[in-house]
Amino acid sequence: MKVVLQRVLKSSVTIDGEIVASIGNGIMVLLGIVNDDTKEDINWLTKKIVNMRIFNDDNGVMNDSILDVDGEVVVVSQFTLHASTKKGNRPSYIRAAKPDIAIPLYESFISQLEIDLGKKVQTGIFGADMKLALVNDGPVTIIVDSKNKE
Repeated sequence: MKVVLQRVLKSSVTIDGEIVASIGNGIMVLLGIVNDDTKEDINWLTKKIVNMRIFNDDNGVMNDSILDVDGEVVVVSQFTLHASTKKGNRPSYIRAAKPDIAIPLYESFISQLEIDLGKKVQTGIFGADMKLALVNDGPVTIIVDSKNKE
């Protein structure tokens, strides 16, 4: 399971011209799932996200977590995070989990993140053609992969 975390001042997800998710200060999470991802990956990753100190404290140093700043979170499924670009110029997405595996893990990830965060998480719609808008704050963009814990 891989995520791209983007610290944002605001972010939204639009599908067919309709805004389906919108947050202010917080994190946009792009989530990629592979076939061998498990509940263990979800638990490790959601705890990592809510405790990661990527927000500035009163001294302008990144010492605060999303919990410390009472920020919001939006999660968007992103199978292209697992693209293989080794051969040719057309990425291969063979590592990305198919919907029958990915959707239950995506939903479980969101549920666990809401528990760890202590509030509702905004989301896109799995598999939809989404348009994302965000103001990246910093910019701060962090990639975390549950398969690289050590």
